[in-house]
Amino acid sequence: MKQLQIHNLYKNFDQQVIFENASFDFIQGKIYGLLGRNGSGKSTLFNLIARNIPLDGGEILIDSDQGVGLTDNYPDLDVEMVYTQPHLPSFMTGREFVKFFIEINGERLSGVHSSQKPDDYLEMAGLSVDDSNKLLRDYSQGMLNKLQLVVALMLKPPVLLLDEPLTTVDVVAAHEMQNLIISMKQDSVVIFSTHIMQLAQDICDEVVLLHDHHLVELTGLDIHSKAFEDAVIDKLSNEVVDHE
Repeated sequence: MKQLQIHNLYKNFDQQVIFENASFDFIQGKIYGLLGRNGSGKSTLFNLIARNIPLDGGEILIDSDQGVGLTDNYPDLDVEMVYTQPHLPSFMTGREFVKFFIEINGERLSGVHSSQKPDDYLEMAGLSVDDSNKLLRDYSQGMLNKLQLVVALMLKPPVLLLDEPLTTVDVVAAHEMQNLIISMKQDSVVIFSTHIMQLAQDICDEVVLLHDHHLVELTGLDIHSKAFEDAVIDKLSNEVVDHE
């Protein structure tokens, strides 16, 4: 089983404390909602896990379920991040991009998706034949986000980080993307960052709060209940943060 463990994490920016002795264990098979006030450190945590920025202390360990066990020396390919604003090549069509993605990730996809073709993934993203022949620069935000999610699904990474991917899409696209996200937890450790309570309750199995520089789980409450929502608001309402 794939795992992500955070032990005694420390991170400061210009003497501003973001994380102080923060710890949490994430496992495959669940979607974890990462909730916190603006500036609490959601994006910082994702960038620490993806090793885009260095730790100031503690360790982040991943077990990719390949017999290696937990290690802090995990390859970059073990972590895939889906961004709020996708960065896809605007000069390609949807079909060209998916075909190119399959080609450059052939070794990672070998034996897993060998029977599927680019059009299969485009269909999974809810894109029509006409859409697949359009340049990506002509795609709506929702279409780009769904395509980004589908290529992440193709890779089945040990750890999948979703940085508020539903913030800028319409209701129909958001519903389709929720179903895609839910399907991802069978293969990956999935962490879904959001500041919208309803989204966390709709998609997630557990919710982790970024509160007072720590990672906190509220136990003993159904995350779909009003009592849980009230407990989250109560916990976060006294926190003042100004950095992300």
